[in-house]
Amino acid sequence: MSADTTQATPPTNPKSGGASYDAKDIQVLEGLDPVRKRPGMYIGSTGLAGLHHLIWEVVDNSVDEAMAGYCDRIGITLQADGGCRVDDNGRGVPVDPYPSGPHKGKSAAEVVLTVLHAGGKFGGEGYKVSGGLHGVGVSVVNALSERLTIEVDRGGNHYFQEYAKGGRPQGKMKVVGDTPKRGRQSGTTIVFYPDVVIFQAEGTEFVARTVLERLQTMAFLNKGLEIVFTDERAEKEQTQTFQYDGGLVDFVKHMNASKDPLFSKVCNFEDNDDDGQMLDIALQWNTGYHEGIHGYANGISTIEGGMHVEGFRTALTSVVNKYAREKNLLKEKDDNLTGEDIREGLTAIISVKLREPQFEGQTKAKLGNVPMRSFVQKATYERMGEWLAENPPEANKVVKKGLAAAQARVAAKNARNAIRRKTALSGAGMPDKLKDCSSKNAWESELFIVEGDSAGGTALDARDPHVQAILPIRGKILNVERSRIDKMMKNNEIQALITAIGAGVGEEYEVGKARYHKIIALCDADVDGSHIRTLLLTFFFRQMREMVEAGYVYIAQPPLYSTEIGKEKVYLKDDAAKARFLVDRPNHKKEFARLKGLGEMDWEELKSTTMDPDTRTLLQVTVDEAAEADTIMSVLMGDDVESRRNFIVTNARDVRNLDF
Repeated sequence: MSADTTQATPPTNPKSGGASYDAKDIQVLEGLDPVRKRPGMYIGSTGLAGLHHLIWEVVDNSVDEAMAGYCDRIGITLQADGGCRVDDNGRGVPVDPYPSGPHKGKSAAEVVLTVLHAGGKFGGEGYKVSGGLHGVGVSVVNALSERLTIEVDRGGNHYFQEYAKGGRPQGKMKVVGDTPKRGRQSGTTIVFYPDVVIFQAEGTEFVARTVLERLQTMAFLNKGLEIVFTDERAEKEQTQTFQYDGGLVDFVKHMNASKDPLFSKVCNFEDNDDDGQMLDIALQWNTGYHEGIHGYANGISTIEGGMHVEGFRTALTSVVNKYAREKNLLKEKDDNLTGEDIREGLTAIISVKLREPQFEGQTKAKLGNVPMRSFVQKATYERMGEWLAENPPEANKVVKKGLAAAQARVAAKNARNAIRRKTALSGAGMPDKLKDCSSKNAWESELFIVEGDSAGGTALDARDPHVQAILPIRGKILNVERSRIDKMMKNNEIQALITAIGAGVGEEYEVGKARYHKIIALCDADVDGSHIRTLLLTFFFRQMREMVEAGYVYIAQPPLYSTEIGKEKVYLKDDAAKARFLVDRPNHKKEFARLKGLGEMDWEELKSTTMDPDTRTLLQVTVDEAAEADTIMSVLMGDDVESRRNFIVTNARDVRNLDF
């Protein structure tokens, strides 16, 4: 999640005239200066997400060595002094002099660390398959670090170089000894210290859980690769090793661990072609109602899907229907099962590798290579057909689950039609409880989902009626993680949400039809409020995920405490804010009032602290790692109580990261 304190504004056409504008006003940024000037362009943000992106850039280089077959161990250490160390036993970054051009004579490692878009992944010879090709490069890590050191073991020599003050070399690459006896004959070690000036908004303290989630996924995707995580920070010491000889099979089992698998077997197959395309697919159904298909291309998470996912889905629908017809599980008069029916409860990992991946989409996380679609489609149709024929008990269960899903789909369709008829007869078609805004421009319109009628009344007085709509919800909405869509469509609060947003739901959802580009959960700052937020986020993630991916979903941050400085009333968001307040004002003697709910605030207080775009703080909900988000949602909202308890106990130390 990331903070957002701005209100959307439409594009404007500035008037001509005013100050002079000529050649002297044009700036040319050299070297790594562009990165420090506009860090968000390179790492997405200067919050926690951008901070951790530095780790991914370094680790991706080591993973590329593993995919090339030269590395079988990667170590990631969060040091007690605030640095992050990444080491591998690959070939070691080249250290010989660069042969030509403006960088002639410099160590190749120095060029990689000081020149944007320099590396061994652009010519096609250094790496046939690379995950780091579409990253920003380790030079960006160097630019955004207070200090960085690189050690290389290569050719029996141990090399060292240091950088500081935003990527400036503190001397040349030099031999400082023989290859050390530390378990490797060759390899690279990089230690970096993020610059506190760049990351001042949310600090430079890494979150162990965030790192562990990403590293575990990398280990699943790279069969047999050993990834060792060590946290050396005080009171956070731990070591975890990830290594999965089962690869994607283990990945699917991990994702279904908190669910109830439909059967114990995991279908897994691999294939390749003469063009260098490779695929590895694993899948298993569970008794739940939500599909979890996760695609990867060269180890990069393609959260928006792409050609490999399209090919898989098309083939799966065809081959399951073919099997059902052949076994007379579908009668001649019966309609074919839809893809949605077949994929209910499916967990699948689709990992492909190719020489020159092309990414597209809003987040550059959609694979665009067209030949990959037909390759995956053909391989899936053939190999899944074989698996279904060889495993009739499991295949029959898949078809029967699809038939039950088809019945629920028809029931849900009837429920939706009933809602449409009801709203058409009532006139406007919007829920009675919705207090809509007057603006018809989705880009500036905001929908506040408010807990209860009391808070709804206060929010109604506090809002800007032109751009802010209010939708009160009564009690806790249905947990859609445990409910099929037909049951969900009968829930009054869910109906109101779907109708108010106006973009449909599930497979019918079209993000372009959303009536608001900010959907804001405004709940009390207490346990009940947190639960309601979680239920809302579960609904959006499972049924309107495109809206989450588009950045339309937010969480309001109402204050938990109030106090006074002189005659001025001050509001504090949470316990951490209260602690910081007392550090700054150790002699503060006035009492702190704990705000029990939004209903206790008058409309002026609610407006100034929570709803006014000029003074409020919103948390934008994002999906960075779709597979891990899927697993966590199942753990937190599913039926497996033991998994949920273990999750809470394990992550208690990183409680600041548990925003919902």
